[in-house]
Amino acid sequence: MLKPTISELLKTSLRSILKNKGRTALTSLGIIIGVTSVILLTSIGNGLKNYIAQQFESLGSNLIYVLPGKVFNESGGFGMNAAQGLLSTSFSQKDIQNLKKNLDTVNVVIGNVELAGKAKYRNKKEDVTIVATGYEYGKVSNTIPKEGKGVWFSKEDEAKKANVGVLGADSAEKLFGNENPLGKTVIINSKNIKIIGVAEKKGGGLGAGHLDETIYVPLEVGFSFAGNRNIQSILLQTKNKEEIDLIKKQTEKIMLKNFEEDEFSVADQSQILSSINSILGTLTIALSGIAAVSLIVGGIGIMNIMIATVTERTREIGLRKAVGATPRAILLQFLFEAVILSCLGGLIGVLLGGAITQAINQFFPAKVTFISVFLAFGVSFAVGIIFGVTPARRASKLSPIEALRYE
Repeated sequence: MLKPTISELLKTSLRSILKNKGRTALTSLGIIIGVTSVILLTSIGNGLKNYIAQQFESLGSNLIYVLPGKVFNESGGFGMNAAQGLLSTSFSQKDIQNLKKNLDTVNVVIGNVELAGKAKYRNKKEDVTIVATGYEYGKVSNTIPKEGKGVWFSKEDEAKKANVGVLGADSAEKLFGNENPLGKTVIINSKNIKIIGVAEKKGGGLGAGHLDETIYVPLEVGFSFAGNRNIQSILLQTKNKEEIDLIKKQTEKIMLKNFEEDEFSVADQSQILSSINSILGTLTIALSGIAAVSLIVGGIGIMNIMIATVTERTREIGLRKAVGATPRAILLQFLFEAVILSCLGGLIGVLLGGAITQAINQFFPAKVTFISVFLAFGVSFAVGIIFGVTPARRASKLSPIEALRYE
């Protein structure tokens, strides 16, 4: 008997699979669930990375952050005691002045304070994040109101401790609707704040939407909200990208005069972004690994069904061997069926995962990549091979005489 061609194996396998559509669907279900989950999780992970990178870009360029506590460990990731440091360490105006005095080549040095707040205008109330900062922050962070949307508070406003503020785009819309907020007074935590501008929209979703649900006020006004003069973080902007590493080292040296090494961290945007991406990557792999359990379950299901199929088709196998089919041809036949079952589940899983990704992308960043699709098909193929070998070998080793006697 001639060796069966790939096209013949495919045709025979498809005929066999399509004879029992219900069984085929149930057999592929585990693969479908596993591949869908892996596609979905990797898509969300990739989408998050891209989204966070875009958010960092929108915050400005050539930025260095001085943060309380030892935020990063020796390997560059986030430290275990980062949260403790955030609570135990704070900075002061003196620290800002020291940095300004000793760093001649930076554009700005700004202190920041963030607080939770309640905004009220007439009968409307909204939660807002109060960001108390310097007059330079608007330009540095690309938050300056567009033409016709008012202005950012000035150096004079900051010096006079003026109760003025710039509303985030979403907060302005929620509180005022179609009404022009400029010149209106909003009550923030029982304090009257005159709105002088509406900030450029940063883009919502994923927690970073709080950038649009914000009111920016002068730092001194923020101190009155907080009830103390503690500064939570310090922002520096270098004149060019090449100076970042040098300024970071100089900043650390200056800060060490008043703080212990584990009481503060100096980081640039790329360092923070790299650490976040590392965490997201690890989390995505871990969750995908959990989802991959469904693929193993699906593979076991394929193996069991194929073993049952071998038993059901024992006489057919005996007849084929009697007319000249080789054990290798029988093995390939059943192995092809297992692989097609698995890849069919993989295809449906990819399509389903892609469709769900497109749906949630309207509300949450997600992106299907070629690598994740290629990986899904590769894993599906491998599952079919691995779990199809046992039933295929069993079929190939059947004695034609005993098989023909089987009832």
